[in-house]
Amino acid sequence: MSKIVANNIYKIFGPDPLSIMPLLQEGIGKDEVLERTGHTVGLDNVSISIEEGEIFVVMGLSGSGKSTLIRHVNRLIDPTAGEIIVDSQNIIDLDKKNLINFRRDKMSMVFQKFGLLPHKNVIDNVAYGLEIQKKPKDERHSAAMKQIESVGLNGFEYMYPNQLSGGMQQRVGLARALTTNPDILLMDEAFSALDPLIRSDMQKQLLELQLKLKKTIMFITHDLDEALKLGDKIAILNGGRLVQVGKPEDIIINPADQYVSNFVQDVNRAKVLKVKSIMIDSKQGSEAPKVNMNDSIESCLPIILETRSKLNVVDDNDNIVGSISDMEVAKILKNN
Repeated sequence: MSKIVANNIYKIFGPDPLSIMPLLQEGIGKDEVLERTGHTVGLDNVSISIEEGEIFVVMGLSGSGKSTLIRHVNRLIDPTAGEIIVDSQNIIDLDKKNLINFRRDKMSMVFQKFGLLPHKNVIDNVAYGLEIQKKPKDERHSAAMKQIESVGLNGFEYMYPNQLSGGMQQRVGLARALTTNPDILLMDEAFSALDPLIRSDMQKQLLELQLKLKKTIMFITHDLDEALKLGDKIAILNGGRLVQVGKPEDIIINPADQYVSNFVQDVNRAKVLKVKSIMIDSKQGSEAPKVNMNDSIESCLPIILETRSKLNVVDDNDNIVGSISDMEVAKILKNN
């Protein structure tokens, strides 16, 4: 079921954006529009659908429109044309009061720059959304402590942001977003400011939390490795246009154009792709060695190379669902 749908979103920045629409509909690109008219194209006819409970990653280079797109979902930006549907409601139609309620109750946002209040300690920062909702102090502190524990910050609840490392501050930001128990998390370059090891730890923690919480997450990044690690689906933007959307293995195996090909050319396919993405339908005898369909190809390489024979591929219930051999592995890795 689709939780968030963006239909034919255009966003043009400038004094007369509607006058630019015909140029975009003729196929004129962002750079030419800027040169000819002085208007900046943020989004050019972008349509996406985000399913309930999935992590949907939007990626692209700087200026591709990814942050512009996420800001439409909570209406920090209104489109020049198009509609944003959340739970079957077009949020473009919401008046000011209902928009405030929608933002307060339906979703939370995690920012790249943490956005913590320096004069409040950790527990009050985490509880801030509930404070805005006018919940009693005991109730909001109880809810905040659960999320502080969930992100591994027990014992730091009465410290202030300037006493924490960057990674710890981002954990506070994530805990704050979760405390109001929103259906939707919007994460705009949330881990980009962190050191690589801390960033990797935050990615792992997000995936662990998602296994329990099943939130609908829209995650913005310019980093392909991060997108492949986190995304159930990935959308790639270029110059305000959507060039491809699909599962990570779709993006790697079948890039839509040269722009996407350039993105994925240096990816370690064995590390990213799962066995199920290259298995074939035929099944081997019950005595054949087994590999799990959700394992990475890299993790199975030793047994694949050692046996040099076909292996059964099984699901999480140990049911045989296909097979794999060194031939399939060689074929998918030859362009690596």
